[in-house]
Amino acid sequence: MNINQERQNSRSSGYVPIEELSKHLAVSISTVRGWIKKHDIPENTYIRVGNTYRFNIDAVVDALSADKREPVVSDSDEDI
Repeated sequence: MNINQERQNSRSSGYVPIEELSKHLAVSISTVRGWIKKHDIPENTYIRVGNTYRFNIDAVVDALSADKREPVVSDSDEDI
């Protein structure tokens, strides 16, 4: 099996390596690792075996988008 076939199989099963996720999100691999460490990417969106991660791209995108939609309340808004 060549690398293109392996990638196709990864996508069809729903999980891709960190390199593909970082390319899809247009961020560095280090950024993705930082998001994992800070729990910005929820544990239910990836599988970890040893030091290897596989991500469900749709679930990660949904989770990151949900964080942006949460309302931000500042101290000045509470007095209104």
